[in-house]
Amino acid sequence: MKKLIHGVIIGLVSSALAFLLFFSGHLNWLENLTWDWRARLFAAPGKATDQIQVVMIDQTSLDWAKETLKVPLSWPWPRQLYNPILVALKQGGARAVVIDLIFTEASFAGVDDDEAFGQAIADAGDVVGSLNLSNEQGLELVWNPLARDNLMKVDGLRNYLGTAGGKTAVKTRASFPVQPMAENAAILGSVMITRQGADAIIRRAIPFHVFDDHFVPSMGLAAFVSTHPDEPISVSKDNLQIGPYRVPLDKNGNVIVHYRGKSQTHKAINAAAVLQAGLQIMEGKKPGLDLSVFQGTYVFIGVTAPGFKDLRPTPLQRDFPGVELHATMLDNLMSGDFMEEMPMFFVILYAILFSVIAGIVIRMLNKGFPDAVAALVLLSLPFILGCVYYRANTWMSIAAPSTAVFLSLSMSIIMNYTLEGRQKRYIKNAFKQYLSPAVIERLVANPDKLTLGGELRELSIFFSDIQGFTSISEQLTPAELTALLNDYLTAMTDIILAEGGTIDKYEGDAVIAFWNAPLDVPDHAKRAVRSALQCGRKLAELRPAFKERIGRDVYARIGINTGQVVVGNMGSHQRFDYTFLGDAGNLASRLEGINKQFGTYLMISEYTLAQLDGEFAARELSRVRVVGRAEPIRVYEPMFKDDYDAQVDVLKIFDEGLQKFYAGSFEDALAVFNLIREEDPAARAYAAKCLTLMGHPPEQWEGVWVMTEK
Repeated sequence: MKKLIHGVIIGLVSSALAFLLFFSGHLNWLENLTWDWRARLFAAPGKATDQIQVVMIDQTSLDWAKETLKVPLSWPWPRQLYNPILVALKQGGARAVVIDLIFTEASFAGVDDDEAFGQAIADAGDVVGSLNLSNEQGLELVWNPLARDNLMKVDGLRNYLGTAGGKTAVKTRASFPVQPMAENAAILGSVMITRQGADAIIRRAIPFHVFDDHFVPSMGLAAFVSTHPDEPISVSKDNLQIGPYRVPLDKNGNVIVHYRGKSQTHKAINAAAVLQAGLQIMEGKKPGLDLSVFQGTYVFIGVTAPGFKDLRPTPLQRDFPGVELHATMLDNLMSGDFMEEMPMFFVILYAILFSVIAGIVIRMLNKGFPDAVAALVLLSLPFILGCVYYRANTWMSIAAPSTAVFLSLSMSIIMNYTLEGRQKRYIKNAFKQYLSPAVIERLVANPDKLTLGGELRELSIFFSDIQGFTSISEQLTPAELTALLNDYLTAMTDIILAEGGTIDKYEGDAVIAFWNAPLDVPDHAKRAVRSALQCGRKLAELRPAFKERIGRDVYARIGINTGQVVVGNMGSHQRFDYTFLGDAGNLASRLEGINKQFGTYLMISEYTLAQLDGEFAARELSRVRVVGRAEPIRVYEPMFKDDYDAQVDVLKIFDEGLQKFYAGSFEDALAVFNLIREEDPAARAYAAKCLTLMGHPPEQWEGVWVMTEK
């Protein structure tokens, strides 16, 4: 629950920081980067792309006109050169022609040139002329009375002009085209549509302007309006409606351009080829160009030659012809897929949702590889969602949600490192005296396996003690005794830890250990017995060296029992030990001491034997009743199988004597035990016990050896 709360708090804080950066403009670079990436990735022709064409006045056309037609200047062309183009497009059946060129100055070729141009426009039919709007001083303040009237009815325009977008749309100055174009064009469209970002890249455009109460659509939208004069037009704060088509507007009155592809995605034809075809028609000849390609299409005429100022930076390329921007606007309108901006409210909700999820997931997982996979998935979510919405013609801001997720991931990882690092240090410090480094690392990796304060678990408990330690300590100096104990305890501890045991404590020469806590050890009984047998072998190896140092042999007795105890960190708040409490531990301690009665050095209970699954050989030693327990238990001496095989004959005789002992046939049992008393200390102990019982026969015999001391 604590990690869940941490994750939620981290997510909320990360979202707040992300939007602080976003609204202050510090994430614009990321927003623009992801915007342009999506625009390139999903650029594709729309439903109306094939209905729009571009006649390019490119460098080839300029060179051809100068060399072939002997035009005195490469640019501007005399207006009479546009006349054959309009003738060819009319004969080809073009639905409308959009002339994306500025004609505010009289032709250098004279008045007749302008008049002929105006007549060609009138003859062509639906031709969209250009109008340059701005707020600069020195231009006209009112609509040119001789120009074609754009005073069309637009429902809601008055109310719209009071909004932020409406105020942006209003222009106070205009530069009209020459009179022959102004009065003969079907409609005048605004050549100014670009709305550049701080990096000058065009991602949004202005769909219309208002000048002197006249509605001036952009060149592309004007083409549609000119061919659909009866379609109603209305505008509101969020939408421009032209007939059946809705154009979503942002808060500043802009549209988000849905790019179709790089330049010439709309079919492009060289202006020189169209011009030649027009000249051939005017001369009564058959045109060399198949003009049927223009049938029913909207044709845009514009300059695409390098060196002119009509190449604009866009997300798809840095030199995108301005005329193709107008074509793209018409394409978006007729395809009905202008991009709609997702309301910021939903962007904020997504950011909070993703960042909270990120905070919770990383705090809960807190594992290297899963964390990395989760981080990768969570960081991808805003991008994936942004792409899904883009495909649905909705532009979603990605920068803020992505930043919120990134901050949430970072904060969660830092918190994990800080808090879990502290926890790991605590675990290592608390258990370094008890556990092997390998077990500690497992515990650090899985701290939830540790229940501090105590839990009920089944343990296999190990008690060992050096035989005759008091007399050994009396003959050694403190330094010698310390050195001996250090060497002995180190050797025993290494074996216990290697088998995954936990050192409970050292009490002088005694070692207390257990298995199956704090981590699960399914084969804990086997490991405990194996450790005891290996400790016996290791001590046998060390015995000669110890004898040289202290002048006597060193033996250790071990008792092992398996059972339920409470295990955990116990003690005061200032000092505690990881230890256990319970009768199963007391029994293990008793078994270590009972070894003295039988002359053995390792004894396990029947509960431990039951979990060995035959991995070790064992002989039954006795049924004993220890001090403090009413019920007797069976005890055994385990052995490695090779050791058992080496003395199997003796052990079989011992078992025969034991069965007679259980039956109360003490004389018969004595006779059997005497056969092996020299080879087997346990047999000697039983022989002595039989003599005692023969001298003082029990009133009721249960086959139990009653221990009278701990």
